[in-house]
Amino acid sequence: MIVLGLNFYYHDSTACIVIDGKLVAAIEEERLNRDKHTQAFPYLSIDKCLEIAGINYGDIDHIAISIKPSHNLDKKIKYYLGSKRRWGHYYRWEILRNKGKIKEFNVWYDKIFINGVKEPKVHFIPHHLCHAPGTFFVSPYDKAAILGIDGSGEWATSWIGYGENNSIEKFGESFFPNSLGSLYEAVTQFCGFKPNYDEGKTMGLAPMGNPDTYFNEIASIVKVTKEGDIKIDLDLFQFQDFKWKNLLSEKFFKKFGERRDKNGPFEQRHMDMAAAFQKVLEERVLEMCDILYEKTKTKYLVIGGGVSLNSVMNGRIVRESKFEDVYVMPAAGDNGTAIGAAYYLYNGILNKPRVFVHDNPYVGTSYTNEEIKKVLNGAKLKHVYHEDICEVAADLLAKGKIIGWFQGAMEIGPRALGNRSILANPAFPDMKDKINSEVKFREAYRPFAPSATVESYQDYFDLEVEAPFMLKVCPVKEDKKTVIPAVTHVDGSARLQTVRKEINPRYHELITALGKRTGVPVVLNTSFNIQGEPVVESPVHAIRCFYSNGLDALVLGNYLLTK
Repeated sequence: MIVLGLNFYYHDSTACIVIDGKLVAAIEEERLNRDKHTQAFPYLSIDKCLEIAGINYGDIDHIAISIKPSHNLDKKIKYYLGSKRRWGHYYRWEILRNKGKIKEFNVWYDKIFINGVKEPKVHFIPHHLCHAPGTFFVSPYDKAAILGIDGSGEWATSWIGYGENNSIEKFGESFFPNSLGSLYEAVTQFCGFKPNYDEGKTMGLAPMGNPDTYFNEIASIVKVTKEGDIKIDLDLFQFQDFKWKNLLSEKFFKKFGERRDKNGPFEQRHMDMAAAFQKVLEERVLEMCDILYEKTKTKYLVIGGGVSLNSVMNGRIVRESKFEDVYVMPAAGDNGTAIGAAYYLYNGILNKPRVFVHDNPYVGTSYTNEEIKKVLNGAKLKHVYHEDICEVAADLLAKGKIIGWFQGAMEIGPRALGNRSILANPAFPDMKDKINSEVKFREAYRPFAPSATVESYQDYFDLEVEAPFMLKVCPVKEDKKTVIPAVTHVDGSARLQTVRKEINPRYHELITALGKRTGVPVVLNTSFNIQGEPVVESPVHAIRCFYSNGLDALVLGNYLLTK
């Protein structure tokens, strides 16, 4: 049985192919059309996924789409009737946009499945079922509590429940405008960033501030009921009326001051506000985790939705909740709903047996050495082939060089996990500032993540579980903070990636080789792109990026380029 999973309704359009319950390919459209967080229909990624899977359109049995436009329609209409402005938004968003999105899908479908080509059955699956319950079906757990949190999807903003084998039980949902995701988007805008886009910047800024300055005031307006529902006092906000240019009300600005201009300096109140909102988010989600644990008494938690990309929050859940571990898929935002839709269909609706665990994020496009060489020769670039490329790259890293690292199949999700990465030696104290200013062209405070092998990570980081997808922030051990300063954030934490040899043997080999040279088997790992651009997908993208910034070397497969 072949399932095509699609996300194209909100943002981060993505396609995936599942064959007999196994994820064969998954690609974000932005990697191919080069429009970051694109909402475009995933024409390109569908074709690439089929190519990787070695199948044709006529082989597809089912199409699972991560949206059901009619879901919660009664709640939407009741809310929209509350004001003329809201009703205008309903017409633009729920009618015109919805009609346009579905029409685009139907035109594509009719164009592809004609002239005797088998027509697959189409399934529209509620958005939040694609987030957390869909994630549960690819988790390593037979039983788990389930938590979904995002801005909103078909009016729902959170989903809590329980999964056991192929069965899903819902305990409750919260609905817009009671949204932790929208709340965090608002403080992102206050800090001068782009909401629903730059929330990672806000999370990184938060440790620069004092959360206690505004904590009590922000905490008082965000509550979680004993049933796990989110309740927000909206007096300080305007997102409830869809005023996207001003998510915060005049009352907020009178109380806390004006928001930062996107090119202006960071004032202490901006950093303190980021810290307060971050802490409130963590505290309220921990409350939801306590409620879920008491309801389920299970060992594990599965989280999905855009808010689950908040790796600082996830780290606190691991350390402070009663759950032993947390599973978050690498594409935990809307991109991952393509996967979630496919698996909710396959396991939850069709009741097929669970045969797959999504522990390998490398499910995208890949390029052979022969294909890479053809590109290099075509561009007339000097390059050297090295059979022992990991040893060569480790030598460069040990000397303080910054390298672009392009290997194997591309990762799914927003985090570079060692196949489309920029790498450096974290032992150099000035390395963070150097990469931010000369390579990534981004804010100086932004931290970088470490990658470490599963055999050695606990020598450097205070984390009892693995973090393969770089989604669990943890403390750096006190005696190691000066050993790996370039990946130690201002609060002494790090967004760790643990690397298994069975999952990514070449990246594991490189980290090990660096460790033999320096005594520190940890590498600084950031995504292979510059600010504002998607992560590179092809050798051409990698070469273009290499020659547009301060990278010292580029490794493409077994080929090395230097400046």
